[in-house]
Amino acid sequence: MKKIVIITSFLTFGFANYLQAQFTQVELFSGFDKTEFTLYSSYNVNESKTLNINTLAFFQKFRDEENQGFDEIGVQPTLFWNINKYITIGPSLYYNSVAGYSERFSAKFTLKNSRIVFVFIPTVAHSHQTDASYAEVFAQFQFSIPINHKAFLWLNGQFLTVWDEFKTHSRSFEQLRAGVSFNGHQFGVGLDFDQYGPNPIEKSSFGLYYRKIL
Repeated sequence: MKKIVIITSFLTFGFANYLQAQFTQVELFSGFDKTEFTLYSSYNVNESKTLNINTLAFFQKFRDEENQGFDEIGVQPTLFWNINKYITIGPSLYYNSVAGYSERFSAKFTLKNSRIVFVFIPTVAHSHQTDASYAEVFAQFQFSIPINHKAFLWLNGQFLTVWDEFKTHSRSFEQLRAGVSFNGHQFGVGLDFDQYGPNPIEKSSFGLYYRKIL
C-alpha cells in the first residue's frame, strides 16, 4: 500500500498565486466517503516578485475502516521562480505520511483571462522511500461567471496522474467542483474520483466544499 499512495504536491491551488500575490487559502471538502482539508499559502520573497515561497498542507481521511489505508497527510514548501507571467519553475521538498519524503522539480504553465484559468504542471521527483524516480502531471481549469459585483458562479476541475519510474501507474484523480462565491466565500458541490496502484483501485466520493481566502 505504501508504494501506491503518492499524491500531488499542488492539489487544489496550483493556479492561485497568479491571481493574488500574497495570500492564504483554505478548502474543506466533506462527502459520504471521505473528508479533505487543504491549506495553501503564497508569499513573495523579493521586491521584484520573481521569487515566491508556496506552502501546501493537507489531510485526507476516509470514513469506512476498510478504506483508511488511503488516509494521508502531506506538507510541501516550494520555491518558485517566475520566468514570465506564463511560466514558473522551482524545486520543492514534499513529505507524505504514507509515501515519505521526496525531492521534486516542477514547471508551471498558466493561461488566464478575467473568467478562465488553465494550469498545466509536469513534475519529476525522487522518492526516499523507494529510492526511485517518478513523474507527475497535474492540470487544472477554473471558470467563473459574474452574477453581480459581489457574486460569481464557479466551475473548477483538476486532474492528476503519477507514474513510478516513469512507467508504472501509481496514483490518479479527477476532482470537480461547482458552486458560487459571495464576498470571498465560495461553496458548492464536489465529486472526486481516485485511482490507486498499477491495477487501479478506484474510489469515488460526492460531497460539499467550502473555500476561503484569509
